[in-house]
Parts: sequence; structure tokens; C-alpha cells
Amino acid sequence: MVHNNRVEPRTEIPAVKLPAALQSALWATRPDLLLARCRQRFGDTFTLRFAGLGDVLFVSAPEDVRAVFTAPPSVVLAGRGNAFLRAVVGRHSLLTLDGEAHVRQRKLLVPPFHGERIATYAKVIVEATERSLARWPREGAFETLREMQAITLEVIVRAVLGVEDPSERRRFEALFNDFAAIGNSAALLLPPLRVDLGPRSPWGRVLAVRARTDQALFRELDRRRALAASAPETEGARRDVLALLLSARDDQGQAMSDRELRDELVTLLLAGHETTATSLAWTMDLLSKHPEVLAKARDEVSRVVGRESPDASAIAKLPYLDGVVRESLRLRPVIPNVARIIEGELHVAGATLRTGAGVAPCAWLTHTRPENWPAPNAFDPERWTRDKIDPHAFYPFGGGARRCIGMAFALYEMKTILATVLAKRTFVAREGEGARVARRGITLTPSGDGRVTLTAPT
Repeated sequence: MVHNNRVEPRTEIPAVKLPAALQSALWATRPDLLLARCRQRFGDTFTLRFAGLGDVLFVSAPEDVRAVFTAPPSVVLAGRGNAFLRAVVGRHSLLTLDGEAHVRQRKLLVPPFHGERIATYAKVIVEATERSLARWPREGAFETLREMQAITLEVIVRAVLGVEDPSERRRFEALFNDFAAIGNSAALLLPPLRVDLGPRSPWGRVLAVRARTDQALFRELDRRRALAASAPETEGARRDVLALLLSARDDQGQAMSDRELRDELVTLLLAGHETTATSLAWTMDLLSKHPEVLAKARDEVSRVVGRESPDASAIAKLPYLDGVVRESLRLRPVIPNVARIIEGELHVAGATLRTGAGVAPCAWLTHTRPENWPAPNAFDPERWTRDKIDPHAFYPFGGGARRCIGMAFALYEMKTILATVLAKRTFVAREGEGARVARRGITLTPSGDGRVTLTAPT
């Protein structure tokens, strides 16, 4: 039972009775098994204790998730909950800010990912996917995660930075690929490893890659500002995200500083590249295990898209594929939970949480809660057009005032990539359980990098 000066339960809240170091190690290696055991033993609500952080209350019932997501942002601090990411994304990242600073940055960042603007990236997404398809073997096993990462990385470099020159694009892709690997470092999850013991130590490698990335980004910011000064009409016509951010002004007419731009750019890199690629790898793994779903998805794509490259209007006419994407995000949320640190007082799950307490809505558990999802472990895309979905029973992009600004872009990108792939290729149904869950930094990925077996193009 949790009972200290930060958590006052009105009912008994069970807690895992293992040393904090062991709980941290299990969380860093097999969180899916740890969460499954906790749900089996404790139900929807329980407390985990992490080394260096203390007690965190995990909740998964939608009414408790709602209580967290609808609480005032001044009470549930997401930036403080993401503080462990500051060493990578920086102090000015949308992920690590709270209060007015977060509101300001969010207003500046939303326009590039809003409404019709998303459709302007369709050409980039399709071209990147077709470039990847040309490298795939005609048939046989291959690792989907690696190829999905190549696609989403190219999309980020072109759509966010606006880099079109092939040699420059490859240079940034190589650099950002190394930077994205930082997010997979165990040092992010295990604070004792965040010590610089030289260039070959885990944290020393993180710092070295971060320094190279910062140098390249600051150089690119200088170049783009110089181009804007010398050719304002040409630069003003650019539609990439960086162009919009360079011209954005807050309510006081202030632009973002270089450090703010750097932090938001690397945030977009990590949030828009690694997580989307992993979600796509999970989707292909699930499709390979469910041939009837794969057949229906291919049939829909064939009817709407044919063997052509899909455009924005075609993507809007693929409701079954939309269900495939959402069902994959339900069963395999890439980020298992979100975290909030309390400032003041929050009533949730029969407890009163006070300043300094941690609370974590856990999508990994909510998304398969039997009370909210009939046949919770079934891969059933049709439920998204058949059933009424509780919005607080599905939150792969977080919720409330902190819901990911790139949600619409990520869904659009996933559907466009899958439609492009399914229009031209398919893969063999797999028997058995498919890929198990593997930890890669803050994300949960398919083991074996999502290996599937392709069939020859027809």
C-alpha cells in the first residue's frame, strides 16, 4: 500500500514489492512482461518504484486516464515528467517544457502540421517509399524496421529541413541516424549510466553524437538565414517545416532562438522518425500474422489506388487501411506510457497525489482492457468503423493539452507508406506468435527488427 507525504490513498493502492533497482532494470528490459504481471496481480492501478525517481502511480482505467489528461496543465507537469529526455532533446523542446513556455512553443509549432498542409508532404512520402521499395529483395525475408526507418528518415530530412540535394540528404540522414540511436541508449532509462567516462563509454558516445548533430544544425540555420537575406522571395516560397519555423513569430513578435530551433528540430526528428518507423514495422508484423486482414487491406488499396502512387485524395478513401493503422497502434503502442509530475494536488484512482508525486497513464494496458475492447487481443480493423471508441481508452499520441502535435501527420504518413507498399508488394503469412516485444530506448519494437517474408511482385 502506497502511503507517504506525496500520495494519500482513500483506498488501498498496491505496490510492487521489489527493490527499486530491480524494478528499474525490468522496466528498461521487458516492460511488457512487467506490466502484464502487474495487471494480472493488481488490476488497473498499481505503483512502481524507479531508482532516482521514486514512486510512480500507473493508471489504465479510462476514467483515471481522463482525470490526468483533463487536469490543469499547471497541476500535471509533462515537461517535468519527460525531464530525462533533456540531455538529448534539450531544455527548450516541446517535450520538456511546461507552463507558458510550452504554450508559446506549441503555438509556433502547430501550423506546419495542421490541416491541408499535411497533404503537401504526400509527394515526399511516396517518393521516399518507392525509393525504399526499389531496394527490397524480390522475395525472401527482410527486416521491416530498418527499411521503415530509411523511409521516415528521408521524409524528415526533406519535409522538415527541406534538403533535396541527394548528397546533402544522405549526409543529414547518416548524421540523424546516429542521433536517433541516442534514443535507444540504455543511459536514458538508467541514470547511473549518465556519466561521461570517455568517448567509448555509453554516455560519452551520446555526448559526441549530440555535439556533431548540434554543429550541423546550427550551420544549416546560418545557411538558411543567409539565403533568406539574399533571396527573400525564393526562401519565402519554401514549404518545408524549417522555413515556417524560421518565419514564425510569437504573440510578442519574437522569433525562436537558434537553441530553441535546434531543440524542436531534434524533437521532430526523434518523434517523427523513430516512433513512426517502429509503428509501421509493428503493422507489417501484425499483417503478416493475419492473412485475412492483409487480403482485405490489399483489396481496398487495389480498388482505390490500383498500382499507381497514392495521392492525398486516395488516402482519404481508405477506411479499412485507417482501421489497420489504428488497430496496430492500439495493440502495439510504441511508447507504453506517458508520465506527469504533480504540482499541487490531483485526485485520481481513489488517491490524492501531492506535489512531487508521479502518475503514468499506461496505454499498453488501457489499449487491451477487456472492459473497453471486445476481444481485446484480436487484430480487428473493422472495430474502428463498427464500435464506439472511448477517447480515453486509446491514446498512442498522449492526450489532453500535451497530445502530440504530429498525430495527424503520423497517421497520414503511415497510411501513405502502407498504401504505396501494398499497391506493389505483399508478404507471406506467418504462423505462430510473430515478433515479441523488444526495448529500444524509450520505444517498444518488434524483435528481429520486424522480419517478414516478401513474395515476388505480381
